[in-house]
Amino acid sequence: MAGLEALLQIKADLAAQAERKKAEQLAALRAARRLEAQRNMFANAVGKVQPLPAAARVDLKQLAPAAAVLQHELDAQAALAESLSDEMDITSLLDTDAQLSFRRPGVGVDVVQKLRQGKWSIQRQIDLHGQRSDEARETLSRFIRDAHKQGLRCVRVVHGKGLGSPGKAPVLKDKVQRWLVQKAEVIAFVQAPPHKGGAGAVLVLLQPVRPAKTAVALP
Repeated sequence: MAGLEALLQIKADLAAQAERKKAEQLAALRAARRLEAQRNMFANAVGKVQPLPAAARVDLKQLAPAAAVLQHELDAQAALAESLSDEMDITSLLDTDAQLSFRRPGVGVDVVQKLRQGKWSIQRQIDLHGQRSDEARETLSRFIRDAHKQGLRCVRVVHGKGLGSPGKAPVLKDKVQRWLVQKAEVIAFVQAPPHKGGAGAVLVLLQPVRPAKTAVALP
């Protein structure tokens, strides 16, 4: 009798397992049909479509420019940004002292006085003697830019007194002043004292280099 009851229980368990399996299969089938219906929804809405002929396709992938071309473009942009005018009127920007010194807004008169008195040691100099105007402009611009990048603060620019020029006029002197005013790295300049070039040179004070921000490692 006990054996019969055990047999009936096994039969009932098998039937229950079969029902669960059947229900799981039915649920999986319904889920597959819903997924298929969702995939076909767009196709059913737009109808039949045909792919474009291969010849009519356009490849929109942009190729990166060659390194040399890219560097040339960057150099051209930098040169344009740093282009200096020979015609800029700086009369109103110069201090009306004997040497027509220059200082940016916010730079105190004492800074110019110390520059004229030699309180700043000259860290580098450039001599523009004998150079044509275009050549001198490029040379000066590159010199100021490089000096600033190297963290220099005081430099001397020798432009000459023009004694060898037609009419004995200092051709480069006025232009050098115009160019220096247009250089963002320059915060002040004065005519050099007699023992450092006098009317044939200027002492230039450059912006301090801002220290680069360093990332702070989190603990």
